Amino acid sequence: MNKIKTFFGNNKFNIISWLVTFIVAIGLVFGAFSWKRSTSTVQALAPQPTTAPDAAQPNVAMPTLGAPETVFQSIARNIQLKTNIPADRPRYDPVYYRVERGDALFSIAKQFNIKPETILYSNKDTLDDNPHNLSPGMQLVIPPVDGLYYRWQSKDTVDQVAKEFKTNADDILYFPGNKLDVTDPKIASGTLVMIPGGRRELIDWASFIPTISRGKTGAGTGTSNIGSQSCNGGPIGSGFIWPTDGPHTISGNDYGPGHLGIDISAPEGTPILAASAGVVVIAQGGYNYGYGNFVEIDHGNGYATIYAHLSQINVSVCQGVGAGQLVGLAGSTGNSTGSHLHFEIRNGGANINPWELLQ
Repeated sequence: MNKIKTFFGNNKFNIISWLVTFIVAIGLVFGAFSWKRSTSTVQALAPQPTTAPDAAQPNVAMPTLGAPETVFQSIARNIQLKTNIPADRPRYDPVYYRVERGDALFSIAKQFNIKPETILYSNKDTLDDNPHNLSPGMQLVIPPVDGLYYRWQSKDTVDQVAKEFKTNADDILYFPGNKLDVTDPKIASGTLVMIPGGRRELIDWASFIPTISRGKTGAGTGTSNIGSQSCNGGPIGSGFIWPTDGPHTISGNDYGPGHLGIDISAPEGTPILAASAGVVVIAQGGYNYGYGNFVEIDHGNGYATIYAHLSQINVSVCQGVGAGQLVGLAGSTGNSTGSHLHFEIRNGGANINPWELLQ
């Protein structure tokens, strides 16, 4: 024991130095091992960076084949609870649309990618072939494709119905929404059948407003109880300008079947101008088959223009006007759900597309 104490006493410094060195070495080894283990865990859990901020999927390094320790990392994906239906997915059944304030027949048709007349064909009871009969709260039948719906009668045949509505029998038979057995197409009376591509004659409401020529009363394409008088002389028009100042935009309905004019955007009180020189042949207040307060100008060269739904009329019958002269103020009289100008151009009593002549 005395020898050990003597040895320790003589070598105390060396023994303590080696002991401290050993403890430090053990601590370093243990610390390095712990650090390496924690780093590997963080790398395995951390998401891999993407190469671009809007990349659809994160870039993940693919494992190397034959590597001794291959770790497969999960790919993060956004959870999608709502199924996206392709915009061009075909529709075979009708839908029902409730009209809202500010709607127009042409804008509704564009929304459902069909022609305006298709909506008129299948809503005869509510619209009566007149786009201006549209009103908020009204429910419309919207066919899936252009054509019309027809209520089948007991004596009908596919060939007869196809001929009546100017389409092909095969289009009716093979339309998926009709659910017909093409080998034995029996259709029960009262069944609502889609007639793809079908069409019928629409009521020409413009014909109820006559086209008046100077020296001729009632010379037009229809009959009317609107009073007028013979007007002789006056300026002759040449070319057509827009009948409103400012932006020339459509407020809802364009030119097309069932609407033989254009509805030009015009807030209440907007000045309405003569589109060409001529003589006023009608300046009539009242409902007038839905036209409301309206003015008709004969331009003396076979052409006439009509300005409808006016809130105020500023000209009188047989008055000569020049191009750009004030005719009245825009409004919403007659069959109208909002202030605008219904504008028509006629030639020989027949309506033509104003877009072809307006400058």
